[in-house]
Amino acid sequence: MKIYDISQEVFGSRVYPGDPVPEKRELCSMEKGALYNLTAFAMCAHNGTHIDAPRHFIKDGKTVDEIAPEVFVGKAYVAVHHGVLTGEDAARIITKARERDREAAKRILMKGAVEVSLAAARVFAAAGVLLLGNESQTVGPQNAPMAVHLALLSAGVVLLEGICLGEVLEGVYLLNAAPLNLSGAEGAPCRALLIDTE
Repeated sequence: MKIYDISQEVFGSRVYPGDPVPEKRELCSMEKGALYNLTAFAMCAHNGTHIDAPRHFIKDGKTVDEIAPEVFVGKAYVAVHHGVLTGEDAARIITKARERDREAAKRILMKGAVEVSLAAARVFAAAGVLLLGNESQTVGPQNAPMAVHLALLSAGVVLLEGICLGEVLEGVYLLNAAPLNLSGAEGAPCRALLIDTE
């Protein structure tokens, strides 16, 4: 069994343009004579590796704490693609994933510099995908992400953004991407792990 940590380190993580950068503050330090070490931190819910809940773009959408844990934990399919992902590309990925494992086809992780098109988003939504992951900090075009987010989030597809799949090969894995349980939040950071059980 091999475990891949597909998360970014928080304090050095990538940040979506305009979002605040994570900050770390040393409250107590044993090197400075304290009895213990103590750290405080502040960050945006969408820094580094994180999930988007429907509330991110939908006024009355589900928040992080309202999403069943089973969405974030289960079999997943890693697909490799570069560039804009068309509707036809998405359909091929769904078909290939279902041929390998029908349960894994419910959680699709995109490896590569991928921009999900609106057509692809609609294919994933129609296919009943529970979670869609990608390596960039946003699943759609960076300059206009709203339409793609709406198509996915309104269908209940949770987004896992900012993952790191560099060493991971295409195929079926066990995913654990449980986010922090932030009540009422539209997103949350997570420590995403992929487990190769073969």
